[in-house]
Amino acid sequence: MGRRIQGQRRGRGSPTFRAPSHRYKAELSHKKAESEDTVSGTVVDIEHDPARSAPVAAVEFDDGDQRLVLAPEGIAVGDQIQVGVSAEIKPGNTLPLAEIPEGVPVCNVERQVGDGGKFARASGTSAQLLTHDRHVAVVKLPSGEVKRLNPQCRATIGVVAGGGRTEKPFVKAGKKHHKMRARGIKWPRVRGVAMNAVDHPFGGGGRQHPGRPKSVSRNAPPGRKVGDIASKRTGRGGKGGN
Repeated sequence: MGRRIQGQRRGRGSPTFRAPSHRYKAELSHKKAESEDTVSGTVVDIEHDPARSAPVAAVEFDDGDQRLVLAPEGIAVGDQIQVGVSAEIKPGNTLPLAEIPEGVPVCNVERQVGDGGKFARASGTSAQLLTHDRHVAVVKLPSGEVKRLNPQCRATIGVVAGGGRTEKPFVKAGKKHHKMRARGIKWPRVRGVAMNAVDHPFGGGGRQHPGRPKSVSRNAPPGRKVGDIASKRTGRGGKGGN
């Protein structure tokens, strides 16, 4: 039997594949504000979180609560933000979708009421509130998918800060290494066809090619489960699946 492939080594959970989560700042979620009240807070710092691509803002609220929130574009230290149903419509404020005008860009949108925010959290992203009524709010996500959500789901006004991050090249392999290491991703990743036959099912041969069908059963053993796993169809095919 050949050596274990990378997927098997990753599943063991060794330090090479383990994310340094002890360096991560905190889980980001909306403040638990009362449904009929509005709480104000002051931005005291803008911080970097190794766990995410966007900067985070440290906020001190008037009720004494201190927490980290996603920083939208245009926010700065000393700015005031509000959380609640009667909050103003300006970047950084959080309120239910039912209280936000249609067409306004929003971020950190909740999937379920009170879950703290699940959609549009990466740097430079935002969702668009298309329409809403008493029963449903329709939101267009950054991927283009349209979601129908509870109008009491909350969202933050604005676009997540850090846009254009992917446009700047890494330039050096060391910078790419440190970025991947912060997420617990082994890098660089060697292609299977570039390996020896003992290292990967697609390895070996006089030229780089898989040497066997890339489709593999869902029930294949771990050392063989590479390529197109449980393909719905193979070949060029067509709408008829031929």
